[in-house]
Amino acid sequence: MSLSRRQVAAAGLAAVPLALAGAPGARAGERGVRTVFVAGDSTAAQKYADAAPETGWGMALPFFLHRDRPVANHAVNGRSAKSFVDEGRLDTVLAAIRPGDVLLVQFAHNDEKTTDPTRYTEPWSTYQDYLRRYVEGARARGARPVLATPVERRRFDAAGTALPTHGDYPAAMRALAGREGVALLDLQALSLALWQRLGVEQTKTYFNWTATEQDNTHFNPPGAIAVARLVARELLRTRVLAPRDVRRLDDPVPPSWITWPEAPTE
Repeated sequence: MSLSRRQVAAAGLAAVPLALAGAPGARAGERGVRTVFVAGDSTAAQKYADAAPETGWGMALPFFLHRDRPVANHAVNGRSAKSFVDEGRLDTVLAAIRPGDVLLVQFAHNDEKTTDPTRYTEPWSTYQDYLRRYVEGARARGARPVLATPVERRRFDAAGTALPTHGDYPAAMRALAGREGVALLDLQALSLALWQRLGVEQTKTYFNWTATEQDNTHFNPPGAIAVARLVARELLRTRVLAPRDVRRLDDPVPPSWITWPEAPTE
């Protein structure tokens, strides 16, 4: 995933997770509260005011979950399944997670960077090895791991066919989920089908296309809302969440609900 200078500078700030739903301070210790933790990259991450209108789908996910299913978004710009672990970010998540919580894991965009040894993983070996650490860590703490294949980029051929861009990574994750008995949200297939339905021009209104950028990887508010809706629907379909846990699956969510806070200061 190619990062602008602004995105690289903001990556450290984006490491601060925000619980974007539920009452402030809500935790698993409160009766009935179960948190959905998100571990992932910039397509899911919290964005701040200096990055608007870029929007991670994790910012929109709380609109589709009830308030006793708060979201703790630990996704960070530029991270891979490997670098997230190597930087100690998985340890931070596992220190906070509680029995009954959900750990939702989406990586591959940066695992694909063959020239960067700090992030690169090979789909059928190291990528699966690192993903298994998330699965085992969640299960050891009584939480439920969920794997999500990487959401697709906006890429079309000359005939207007939406093209897959993630190589073997989605297949490798599907295979691991099957072997480990882990719930799988196939965001790669679902988002690719959505981009195909929308077409070449309409998809521009879902990605971070502005007067100065033509970004075919990151979302604007409508795109983040659309992907978050896919996530919530899949969490229900796979029975990770129950019908009482989700809301607005078929209702409009105004893009104006998305807000970008000021970046936290050190």
